[in-house]
Amino acid sequence: MRVREDYRTLSGAEKSSIFLLALGEEYTAKIFEHMDDDEIMEISQTMANLGKVSSNVVERLFVDFAEQMSSSNALVGTLDSTERLLNKVLGEDKVGEIMEEIRGPAGRTMWEKLGNVNEDILASFLQKEYPQTVAVVMSKIQSDHAARCLALLPENFALEVIHRMLRMEAVQKEVLEDVERTLRTEFMSNLARTQRRDSHEMMAEIFNSLDRSAETKFMEELEKSAPESAEKIRSLMFTFEDMMKLDPTAIQTVIRAVDKDKLPTALKGATETLRDLFFSNMSERAAKIMKEDMAAMGPVRLKEVEETQQYIVNVTKELEGRGEIVIAVGNDEDELIY
Repeated sequence: MRVREDYRTLSGAEKSSIFLLALGEEYTAKIFEHMDDDEIMEISQTMANLGKVSSNVVERLFVDFAEQMSSSNALVGTLDSTERLLNKVLGEDKVGEIMEEIRGPAGRTMWEKLGNVNEDILASFLQKEYPQTVAVVMSKIQSDHAARCLALLPENFALEVIHRMLRMEAVQKEVLEDVERTLRTEFMSNLARTQRRDSHEMMAEIFNSLDRSAETKFMEELEKSAPESAEKIRSLMFTFEDMMKLDPTAIQTVIRAVDKDKLPTALKGATETLRDLFFSNMSERAAKIMKEDMAAMGPVRLKEVEETQQYIVNVTKELEGRGEIVIAVGNDEDELIY
């Protein structure tokens, strides 16, 4: 068992878990009474995976809490010790639910856990459910995972799910709990956090993650059945060619952030204009090496090009999400004046 000996590497949740374990079951149970379910779940998950903690780390932790305490014994956070502690304050059903969650596939919430379920298995299960149920699940899991599952569903069924997602408002708590209950019998359980998202924006993220042929197929069908929604989704989608919307500073930030080994493959399938945009924002030497690498690659499979381009799009979105770059959406208000 790995022993935790470096205090500097501990996360906030790990420090809290060690501190509570050191306090003992009686005091920790009283503290748990003042926490909500999500907080208890996070601490419990961390405790169960804590393993052995050296006495030096415990002592340093108590010093940091200014409690004038120390401990000469090591702590071991296990499933059993966590379950005993939970039993002090929570009912049997709640403890069973939490422990089932901790022992299940990796991930803190059920929706994160579903992201670790093979898409073939998940799609096989979902295609037997009502389209509205599937729409709720698709809206809660990661967009790339939702895209893979959606592509595996029967075409007419998948299109019905898309329509339901586009019409979906904030999911009622009762509906979400019912869906979770249904999923729990097949996979795992956890408390969910409701979050309202714009349905078209959500679908744009999913469409971005679909492979090119599936994206084209669904978009063509949607243009026939719901042209206004199709137009809005298309306007919200960010593709590799939309990198042209980035200013030089943003392009340079992206170049620094991405895996340099993947960039030549992505640019291999790009337009000449977009290639030049990247090359012009590199040093002359780096651009020359990049061009030589691309020339030496020879023919590249379309799927490989699309995968590397999607990777760079994802990195770009992450940079925007952290506020490191700005992606113009084409409105006059966003136009940059030099």
